[in-house]
Amino acid sequence: MSFTIAIVGRPNVGKSTLFNRLIGEKKAIIDNISGVTRDRIYGESDWNGKAFNVIDTGGYVPRSVEVFEKHIREQVKIAMNEASLLLFMVDAASGITGLDSEFAELLRKQSKNVFLVVNKVDNIGRMHEANEFYSMGFENIFFLSSMTGSGTGELLDAVAARIPVVEPNPEDENIPKVCIIGQPNVGKSSLVNSLLGEERNIVTDIAGTTRDSVHTRFNKFGKEFILIDTAGIRQKAKVQENLEFYSVIRAVNALDESDIAIVVIDATKGITHQDLSIYKMAIKKHRGIIIAVNKWDLMEKTTNTARDYEEALLSKLAPFNDVPIIFISAIEKQRVFKIIELIEKVYVNLKKKIQTSKLNDIMLKAIEQYSPPATDGKLVKIKYVTQLPTPTPSFAFFTNHPKYIREAYKNYLENQLRKNFDFNGVPVNIFFREK
Repeated sequence: MSFTIAIVGRPNVGKSTLFNRLIGEKKAIIDNISGVTRDRIYGESDWNGKAFNVIDTGGYVPRSVEVFEKHIREQVKIAMNEASLLLFMVDAASGITGLDSEFAELLRKQSKNVFLVVNKVDNIGRMHEANEFYSMGFENIFFLSSMTGSGTGELLDAVAARIPVVEPNPEDENIPKVCIIGQPNVGKSSLVNSLLGEERNIVTDIAGTTRDSVHTRFNKFGKEFILIDTAGIRQKAKVQENLEFYSVIRAVNALDESDIAIVVIDATKGITHQDLSIYKMAIKKHRGIIIAVNKWDLMEKTTNTARDYEEALLSKLAPFNDVPIIFISAIEKQRVFKIIELIEKVYVNLKKKIQTSKLNDIMLKAIEQYSPPATDGKLVKIKYVTQLPTPTPSFAFFTNHPKYIREAYKNYLENQLRKNFDFNGVPVNIFFREK
């Protein structure tokens, strides 16, 4: 199950600083100028063994006619609708402002759980001043400093307590769960309909006609898997949201429920920055990946069109580009059923377990042929390798100096694993441990 929190509030209260602290990266732009968070940022966090998604939103300014602030306002509303829990951030240094009060009224109309997060409480004086925020009437209130991190543990304890524990269905345990993700209007629903052989999902040329996640069991030709599509219906008049932002939120949620992601791109447009963002999310979540280049029937072709297109695509997907690419037309059902074979292949690779003796026979020979470079006069030796008992392929290499192994050598080991054991379509994790 996917659990998402959204950090919301007026401009310049420290939302991006808290976001960076929660995900452990300096990913969001931070500045003391109001409104620097223009594009929404997404990340993952975990606490007490529970993982969740985090959305950083721009500062909400009601009724502003400024283009960026109108754009941000729309996206904040989408984030509020899609999140499981809202963190409403205010600023203890400024006290309760008119914008805070207006935003609080908007939040009270939501059915979502809201935590009031009072930021910049970094001394005793501020703590006394911050008591005024109890007057806003929210049941759950937390005082913290996102800059120093004080108080964030209590907030995260409360967030983790709200994340339900979902017991896996034993019937579905060994059945691949496949999500179809991509930008609006690339043909995701057409692909689902072609696979299922029925008009299961509404298909129009209006971007964004799919809304809610739908699970469908595919059982044909002796193959079985669960298909996850963001398939729902919304009226044409309501297609007003920022669809790129919306599509990424839906992709995040669908990925959390899946083993394999079919990333659909539009052949006529090529792979875009947004496509790459979705692709990188699938990698970060360690999902199996298949690239489906749709609308191939609309392309003008010469002898080497597919080969040249694939080479250009792989160069943009690098550094991780060991993924199957298939050229399809969902409408014309061209090569659609070959995707079923790819799903089976990638799932086998995702769940592949390699015998320890075989793994060491091959990998230690590769290490002997190209040893880790010495660093700071330290001779690095790798003595042993084993596969870890994780849901996706992960390997531990035991060495005398783990911290001296550089990224280039780690890439070499990954390439050797892929060359000898076939992990096509699957991100591989490598760890170095001290022996």
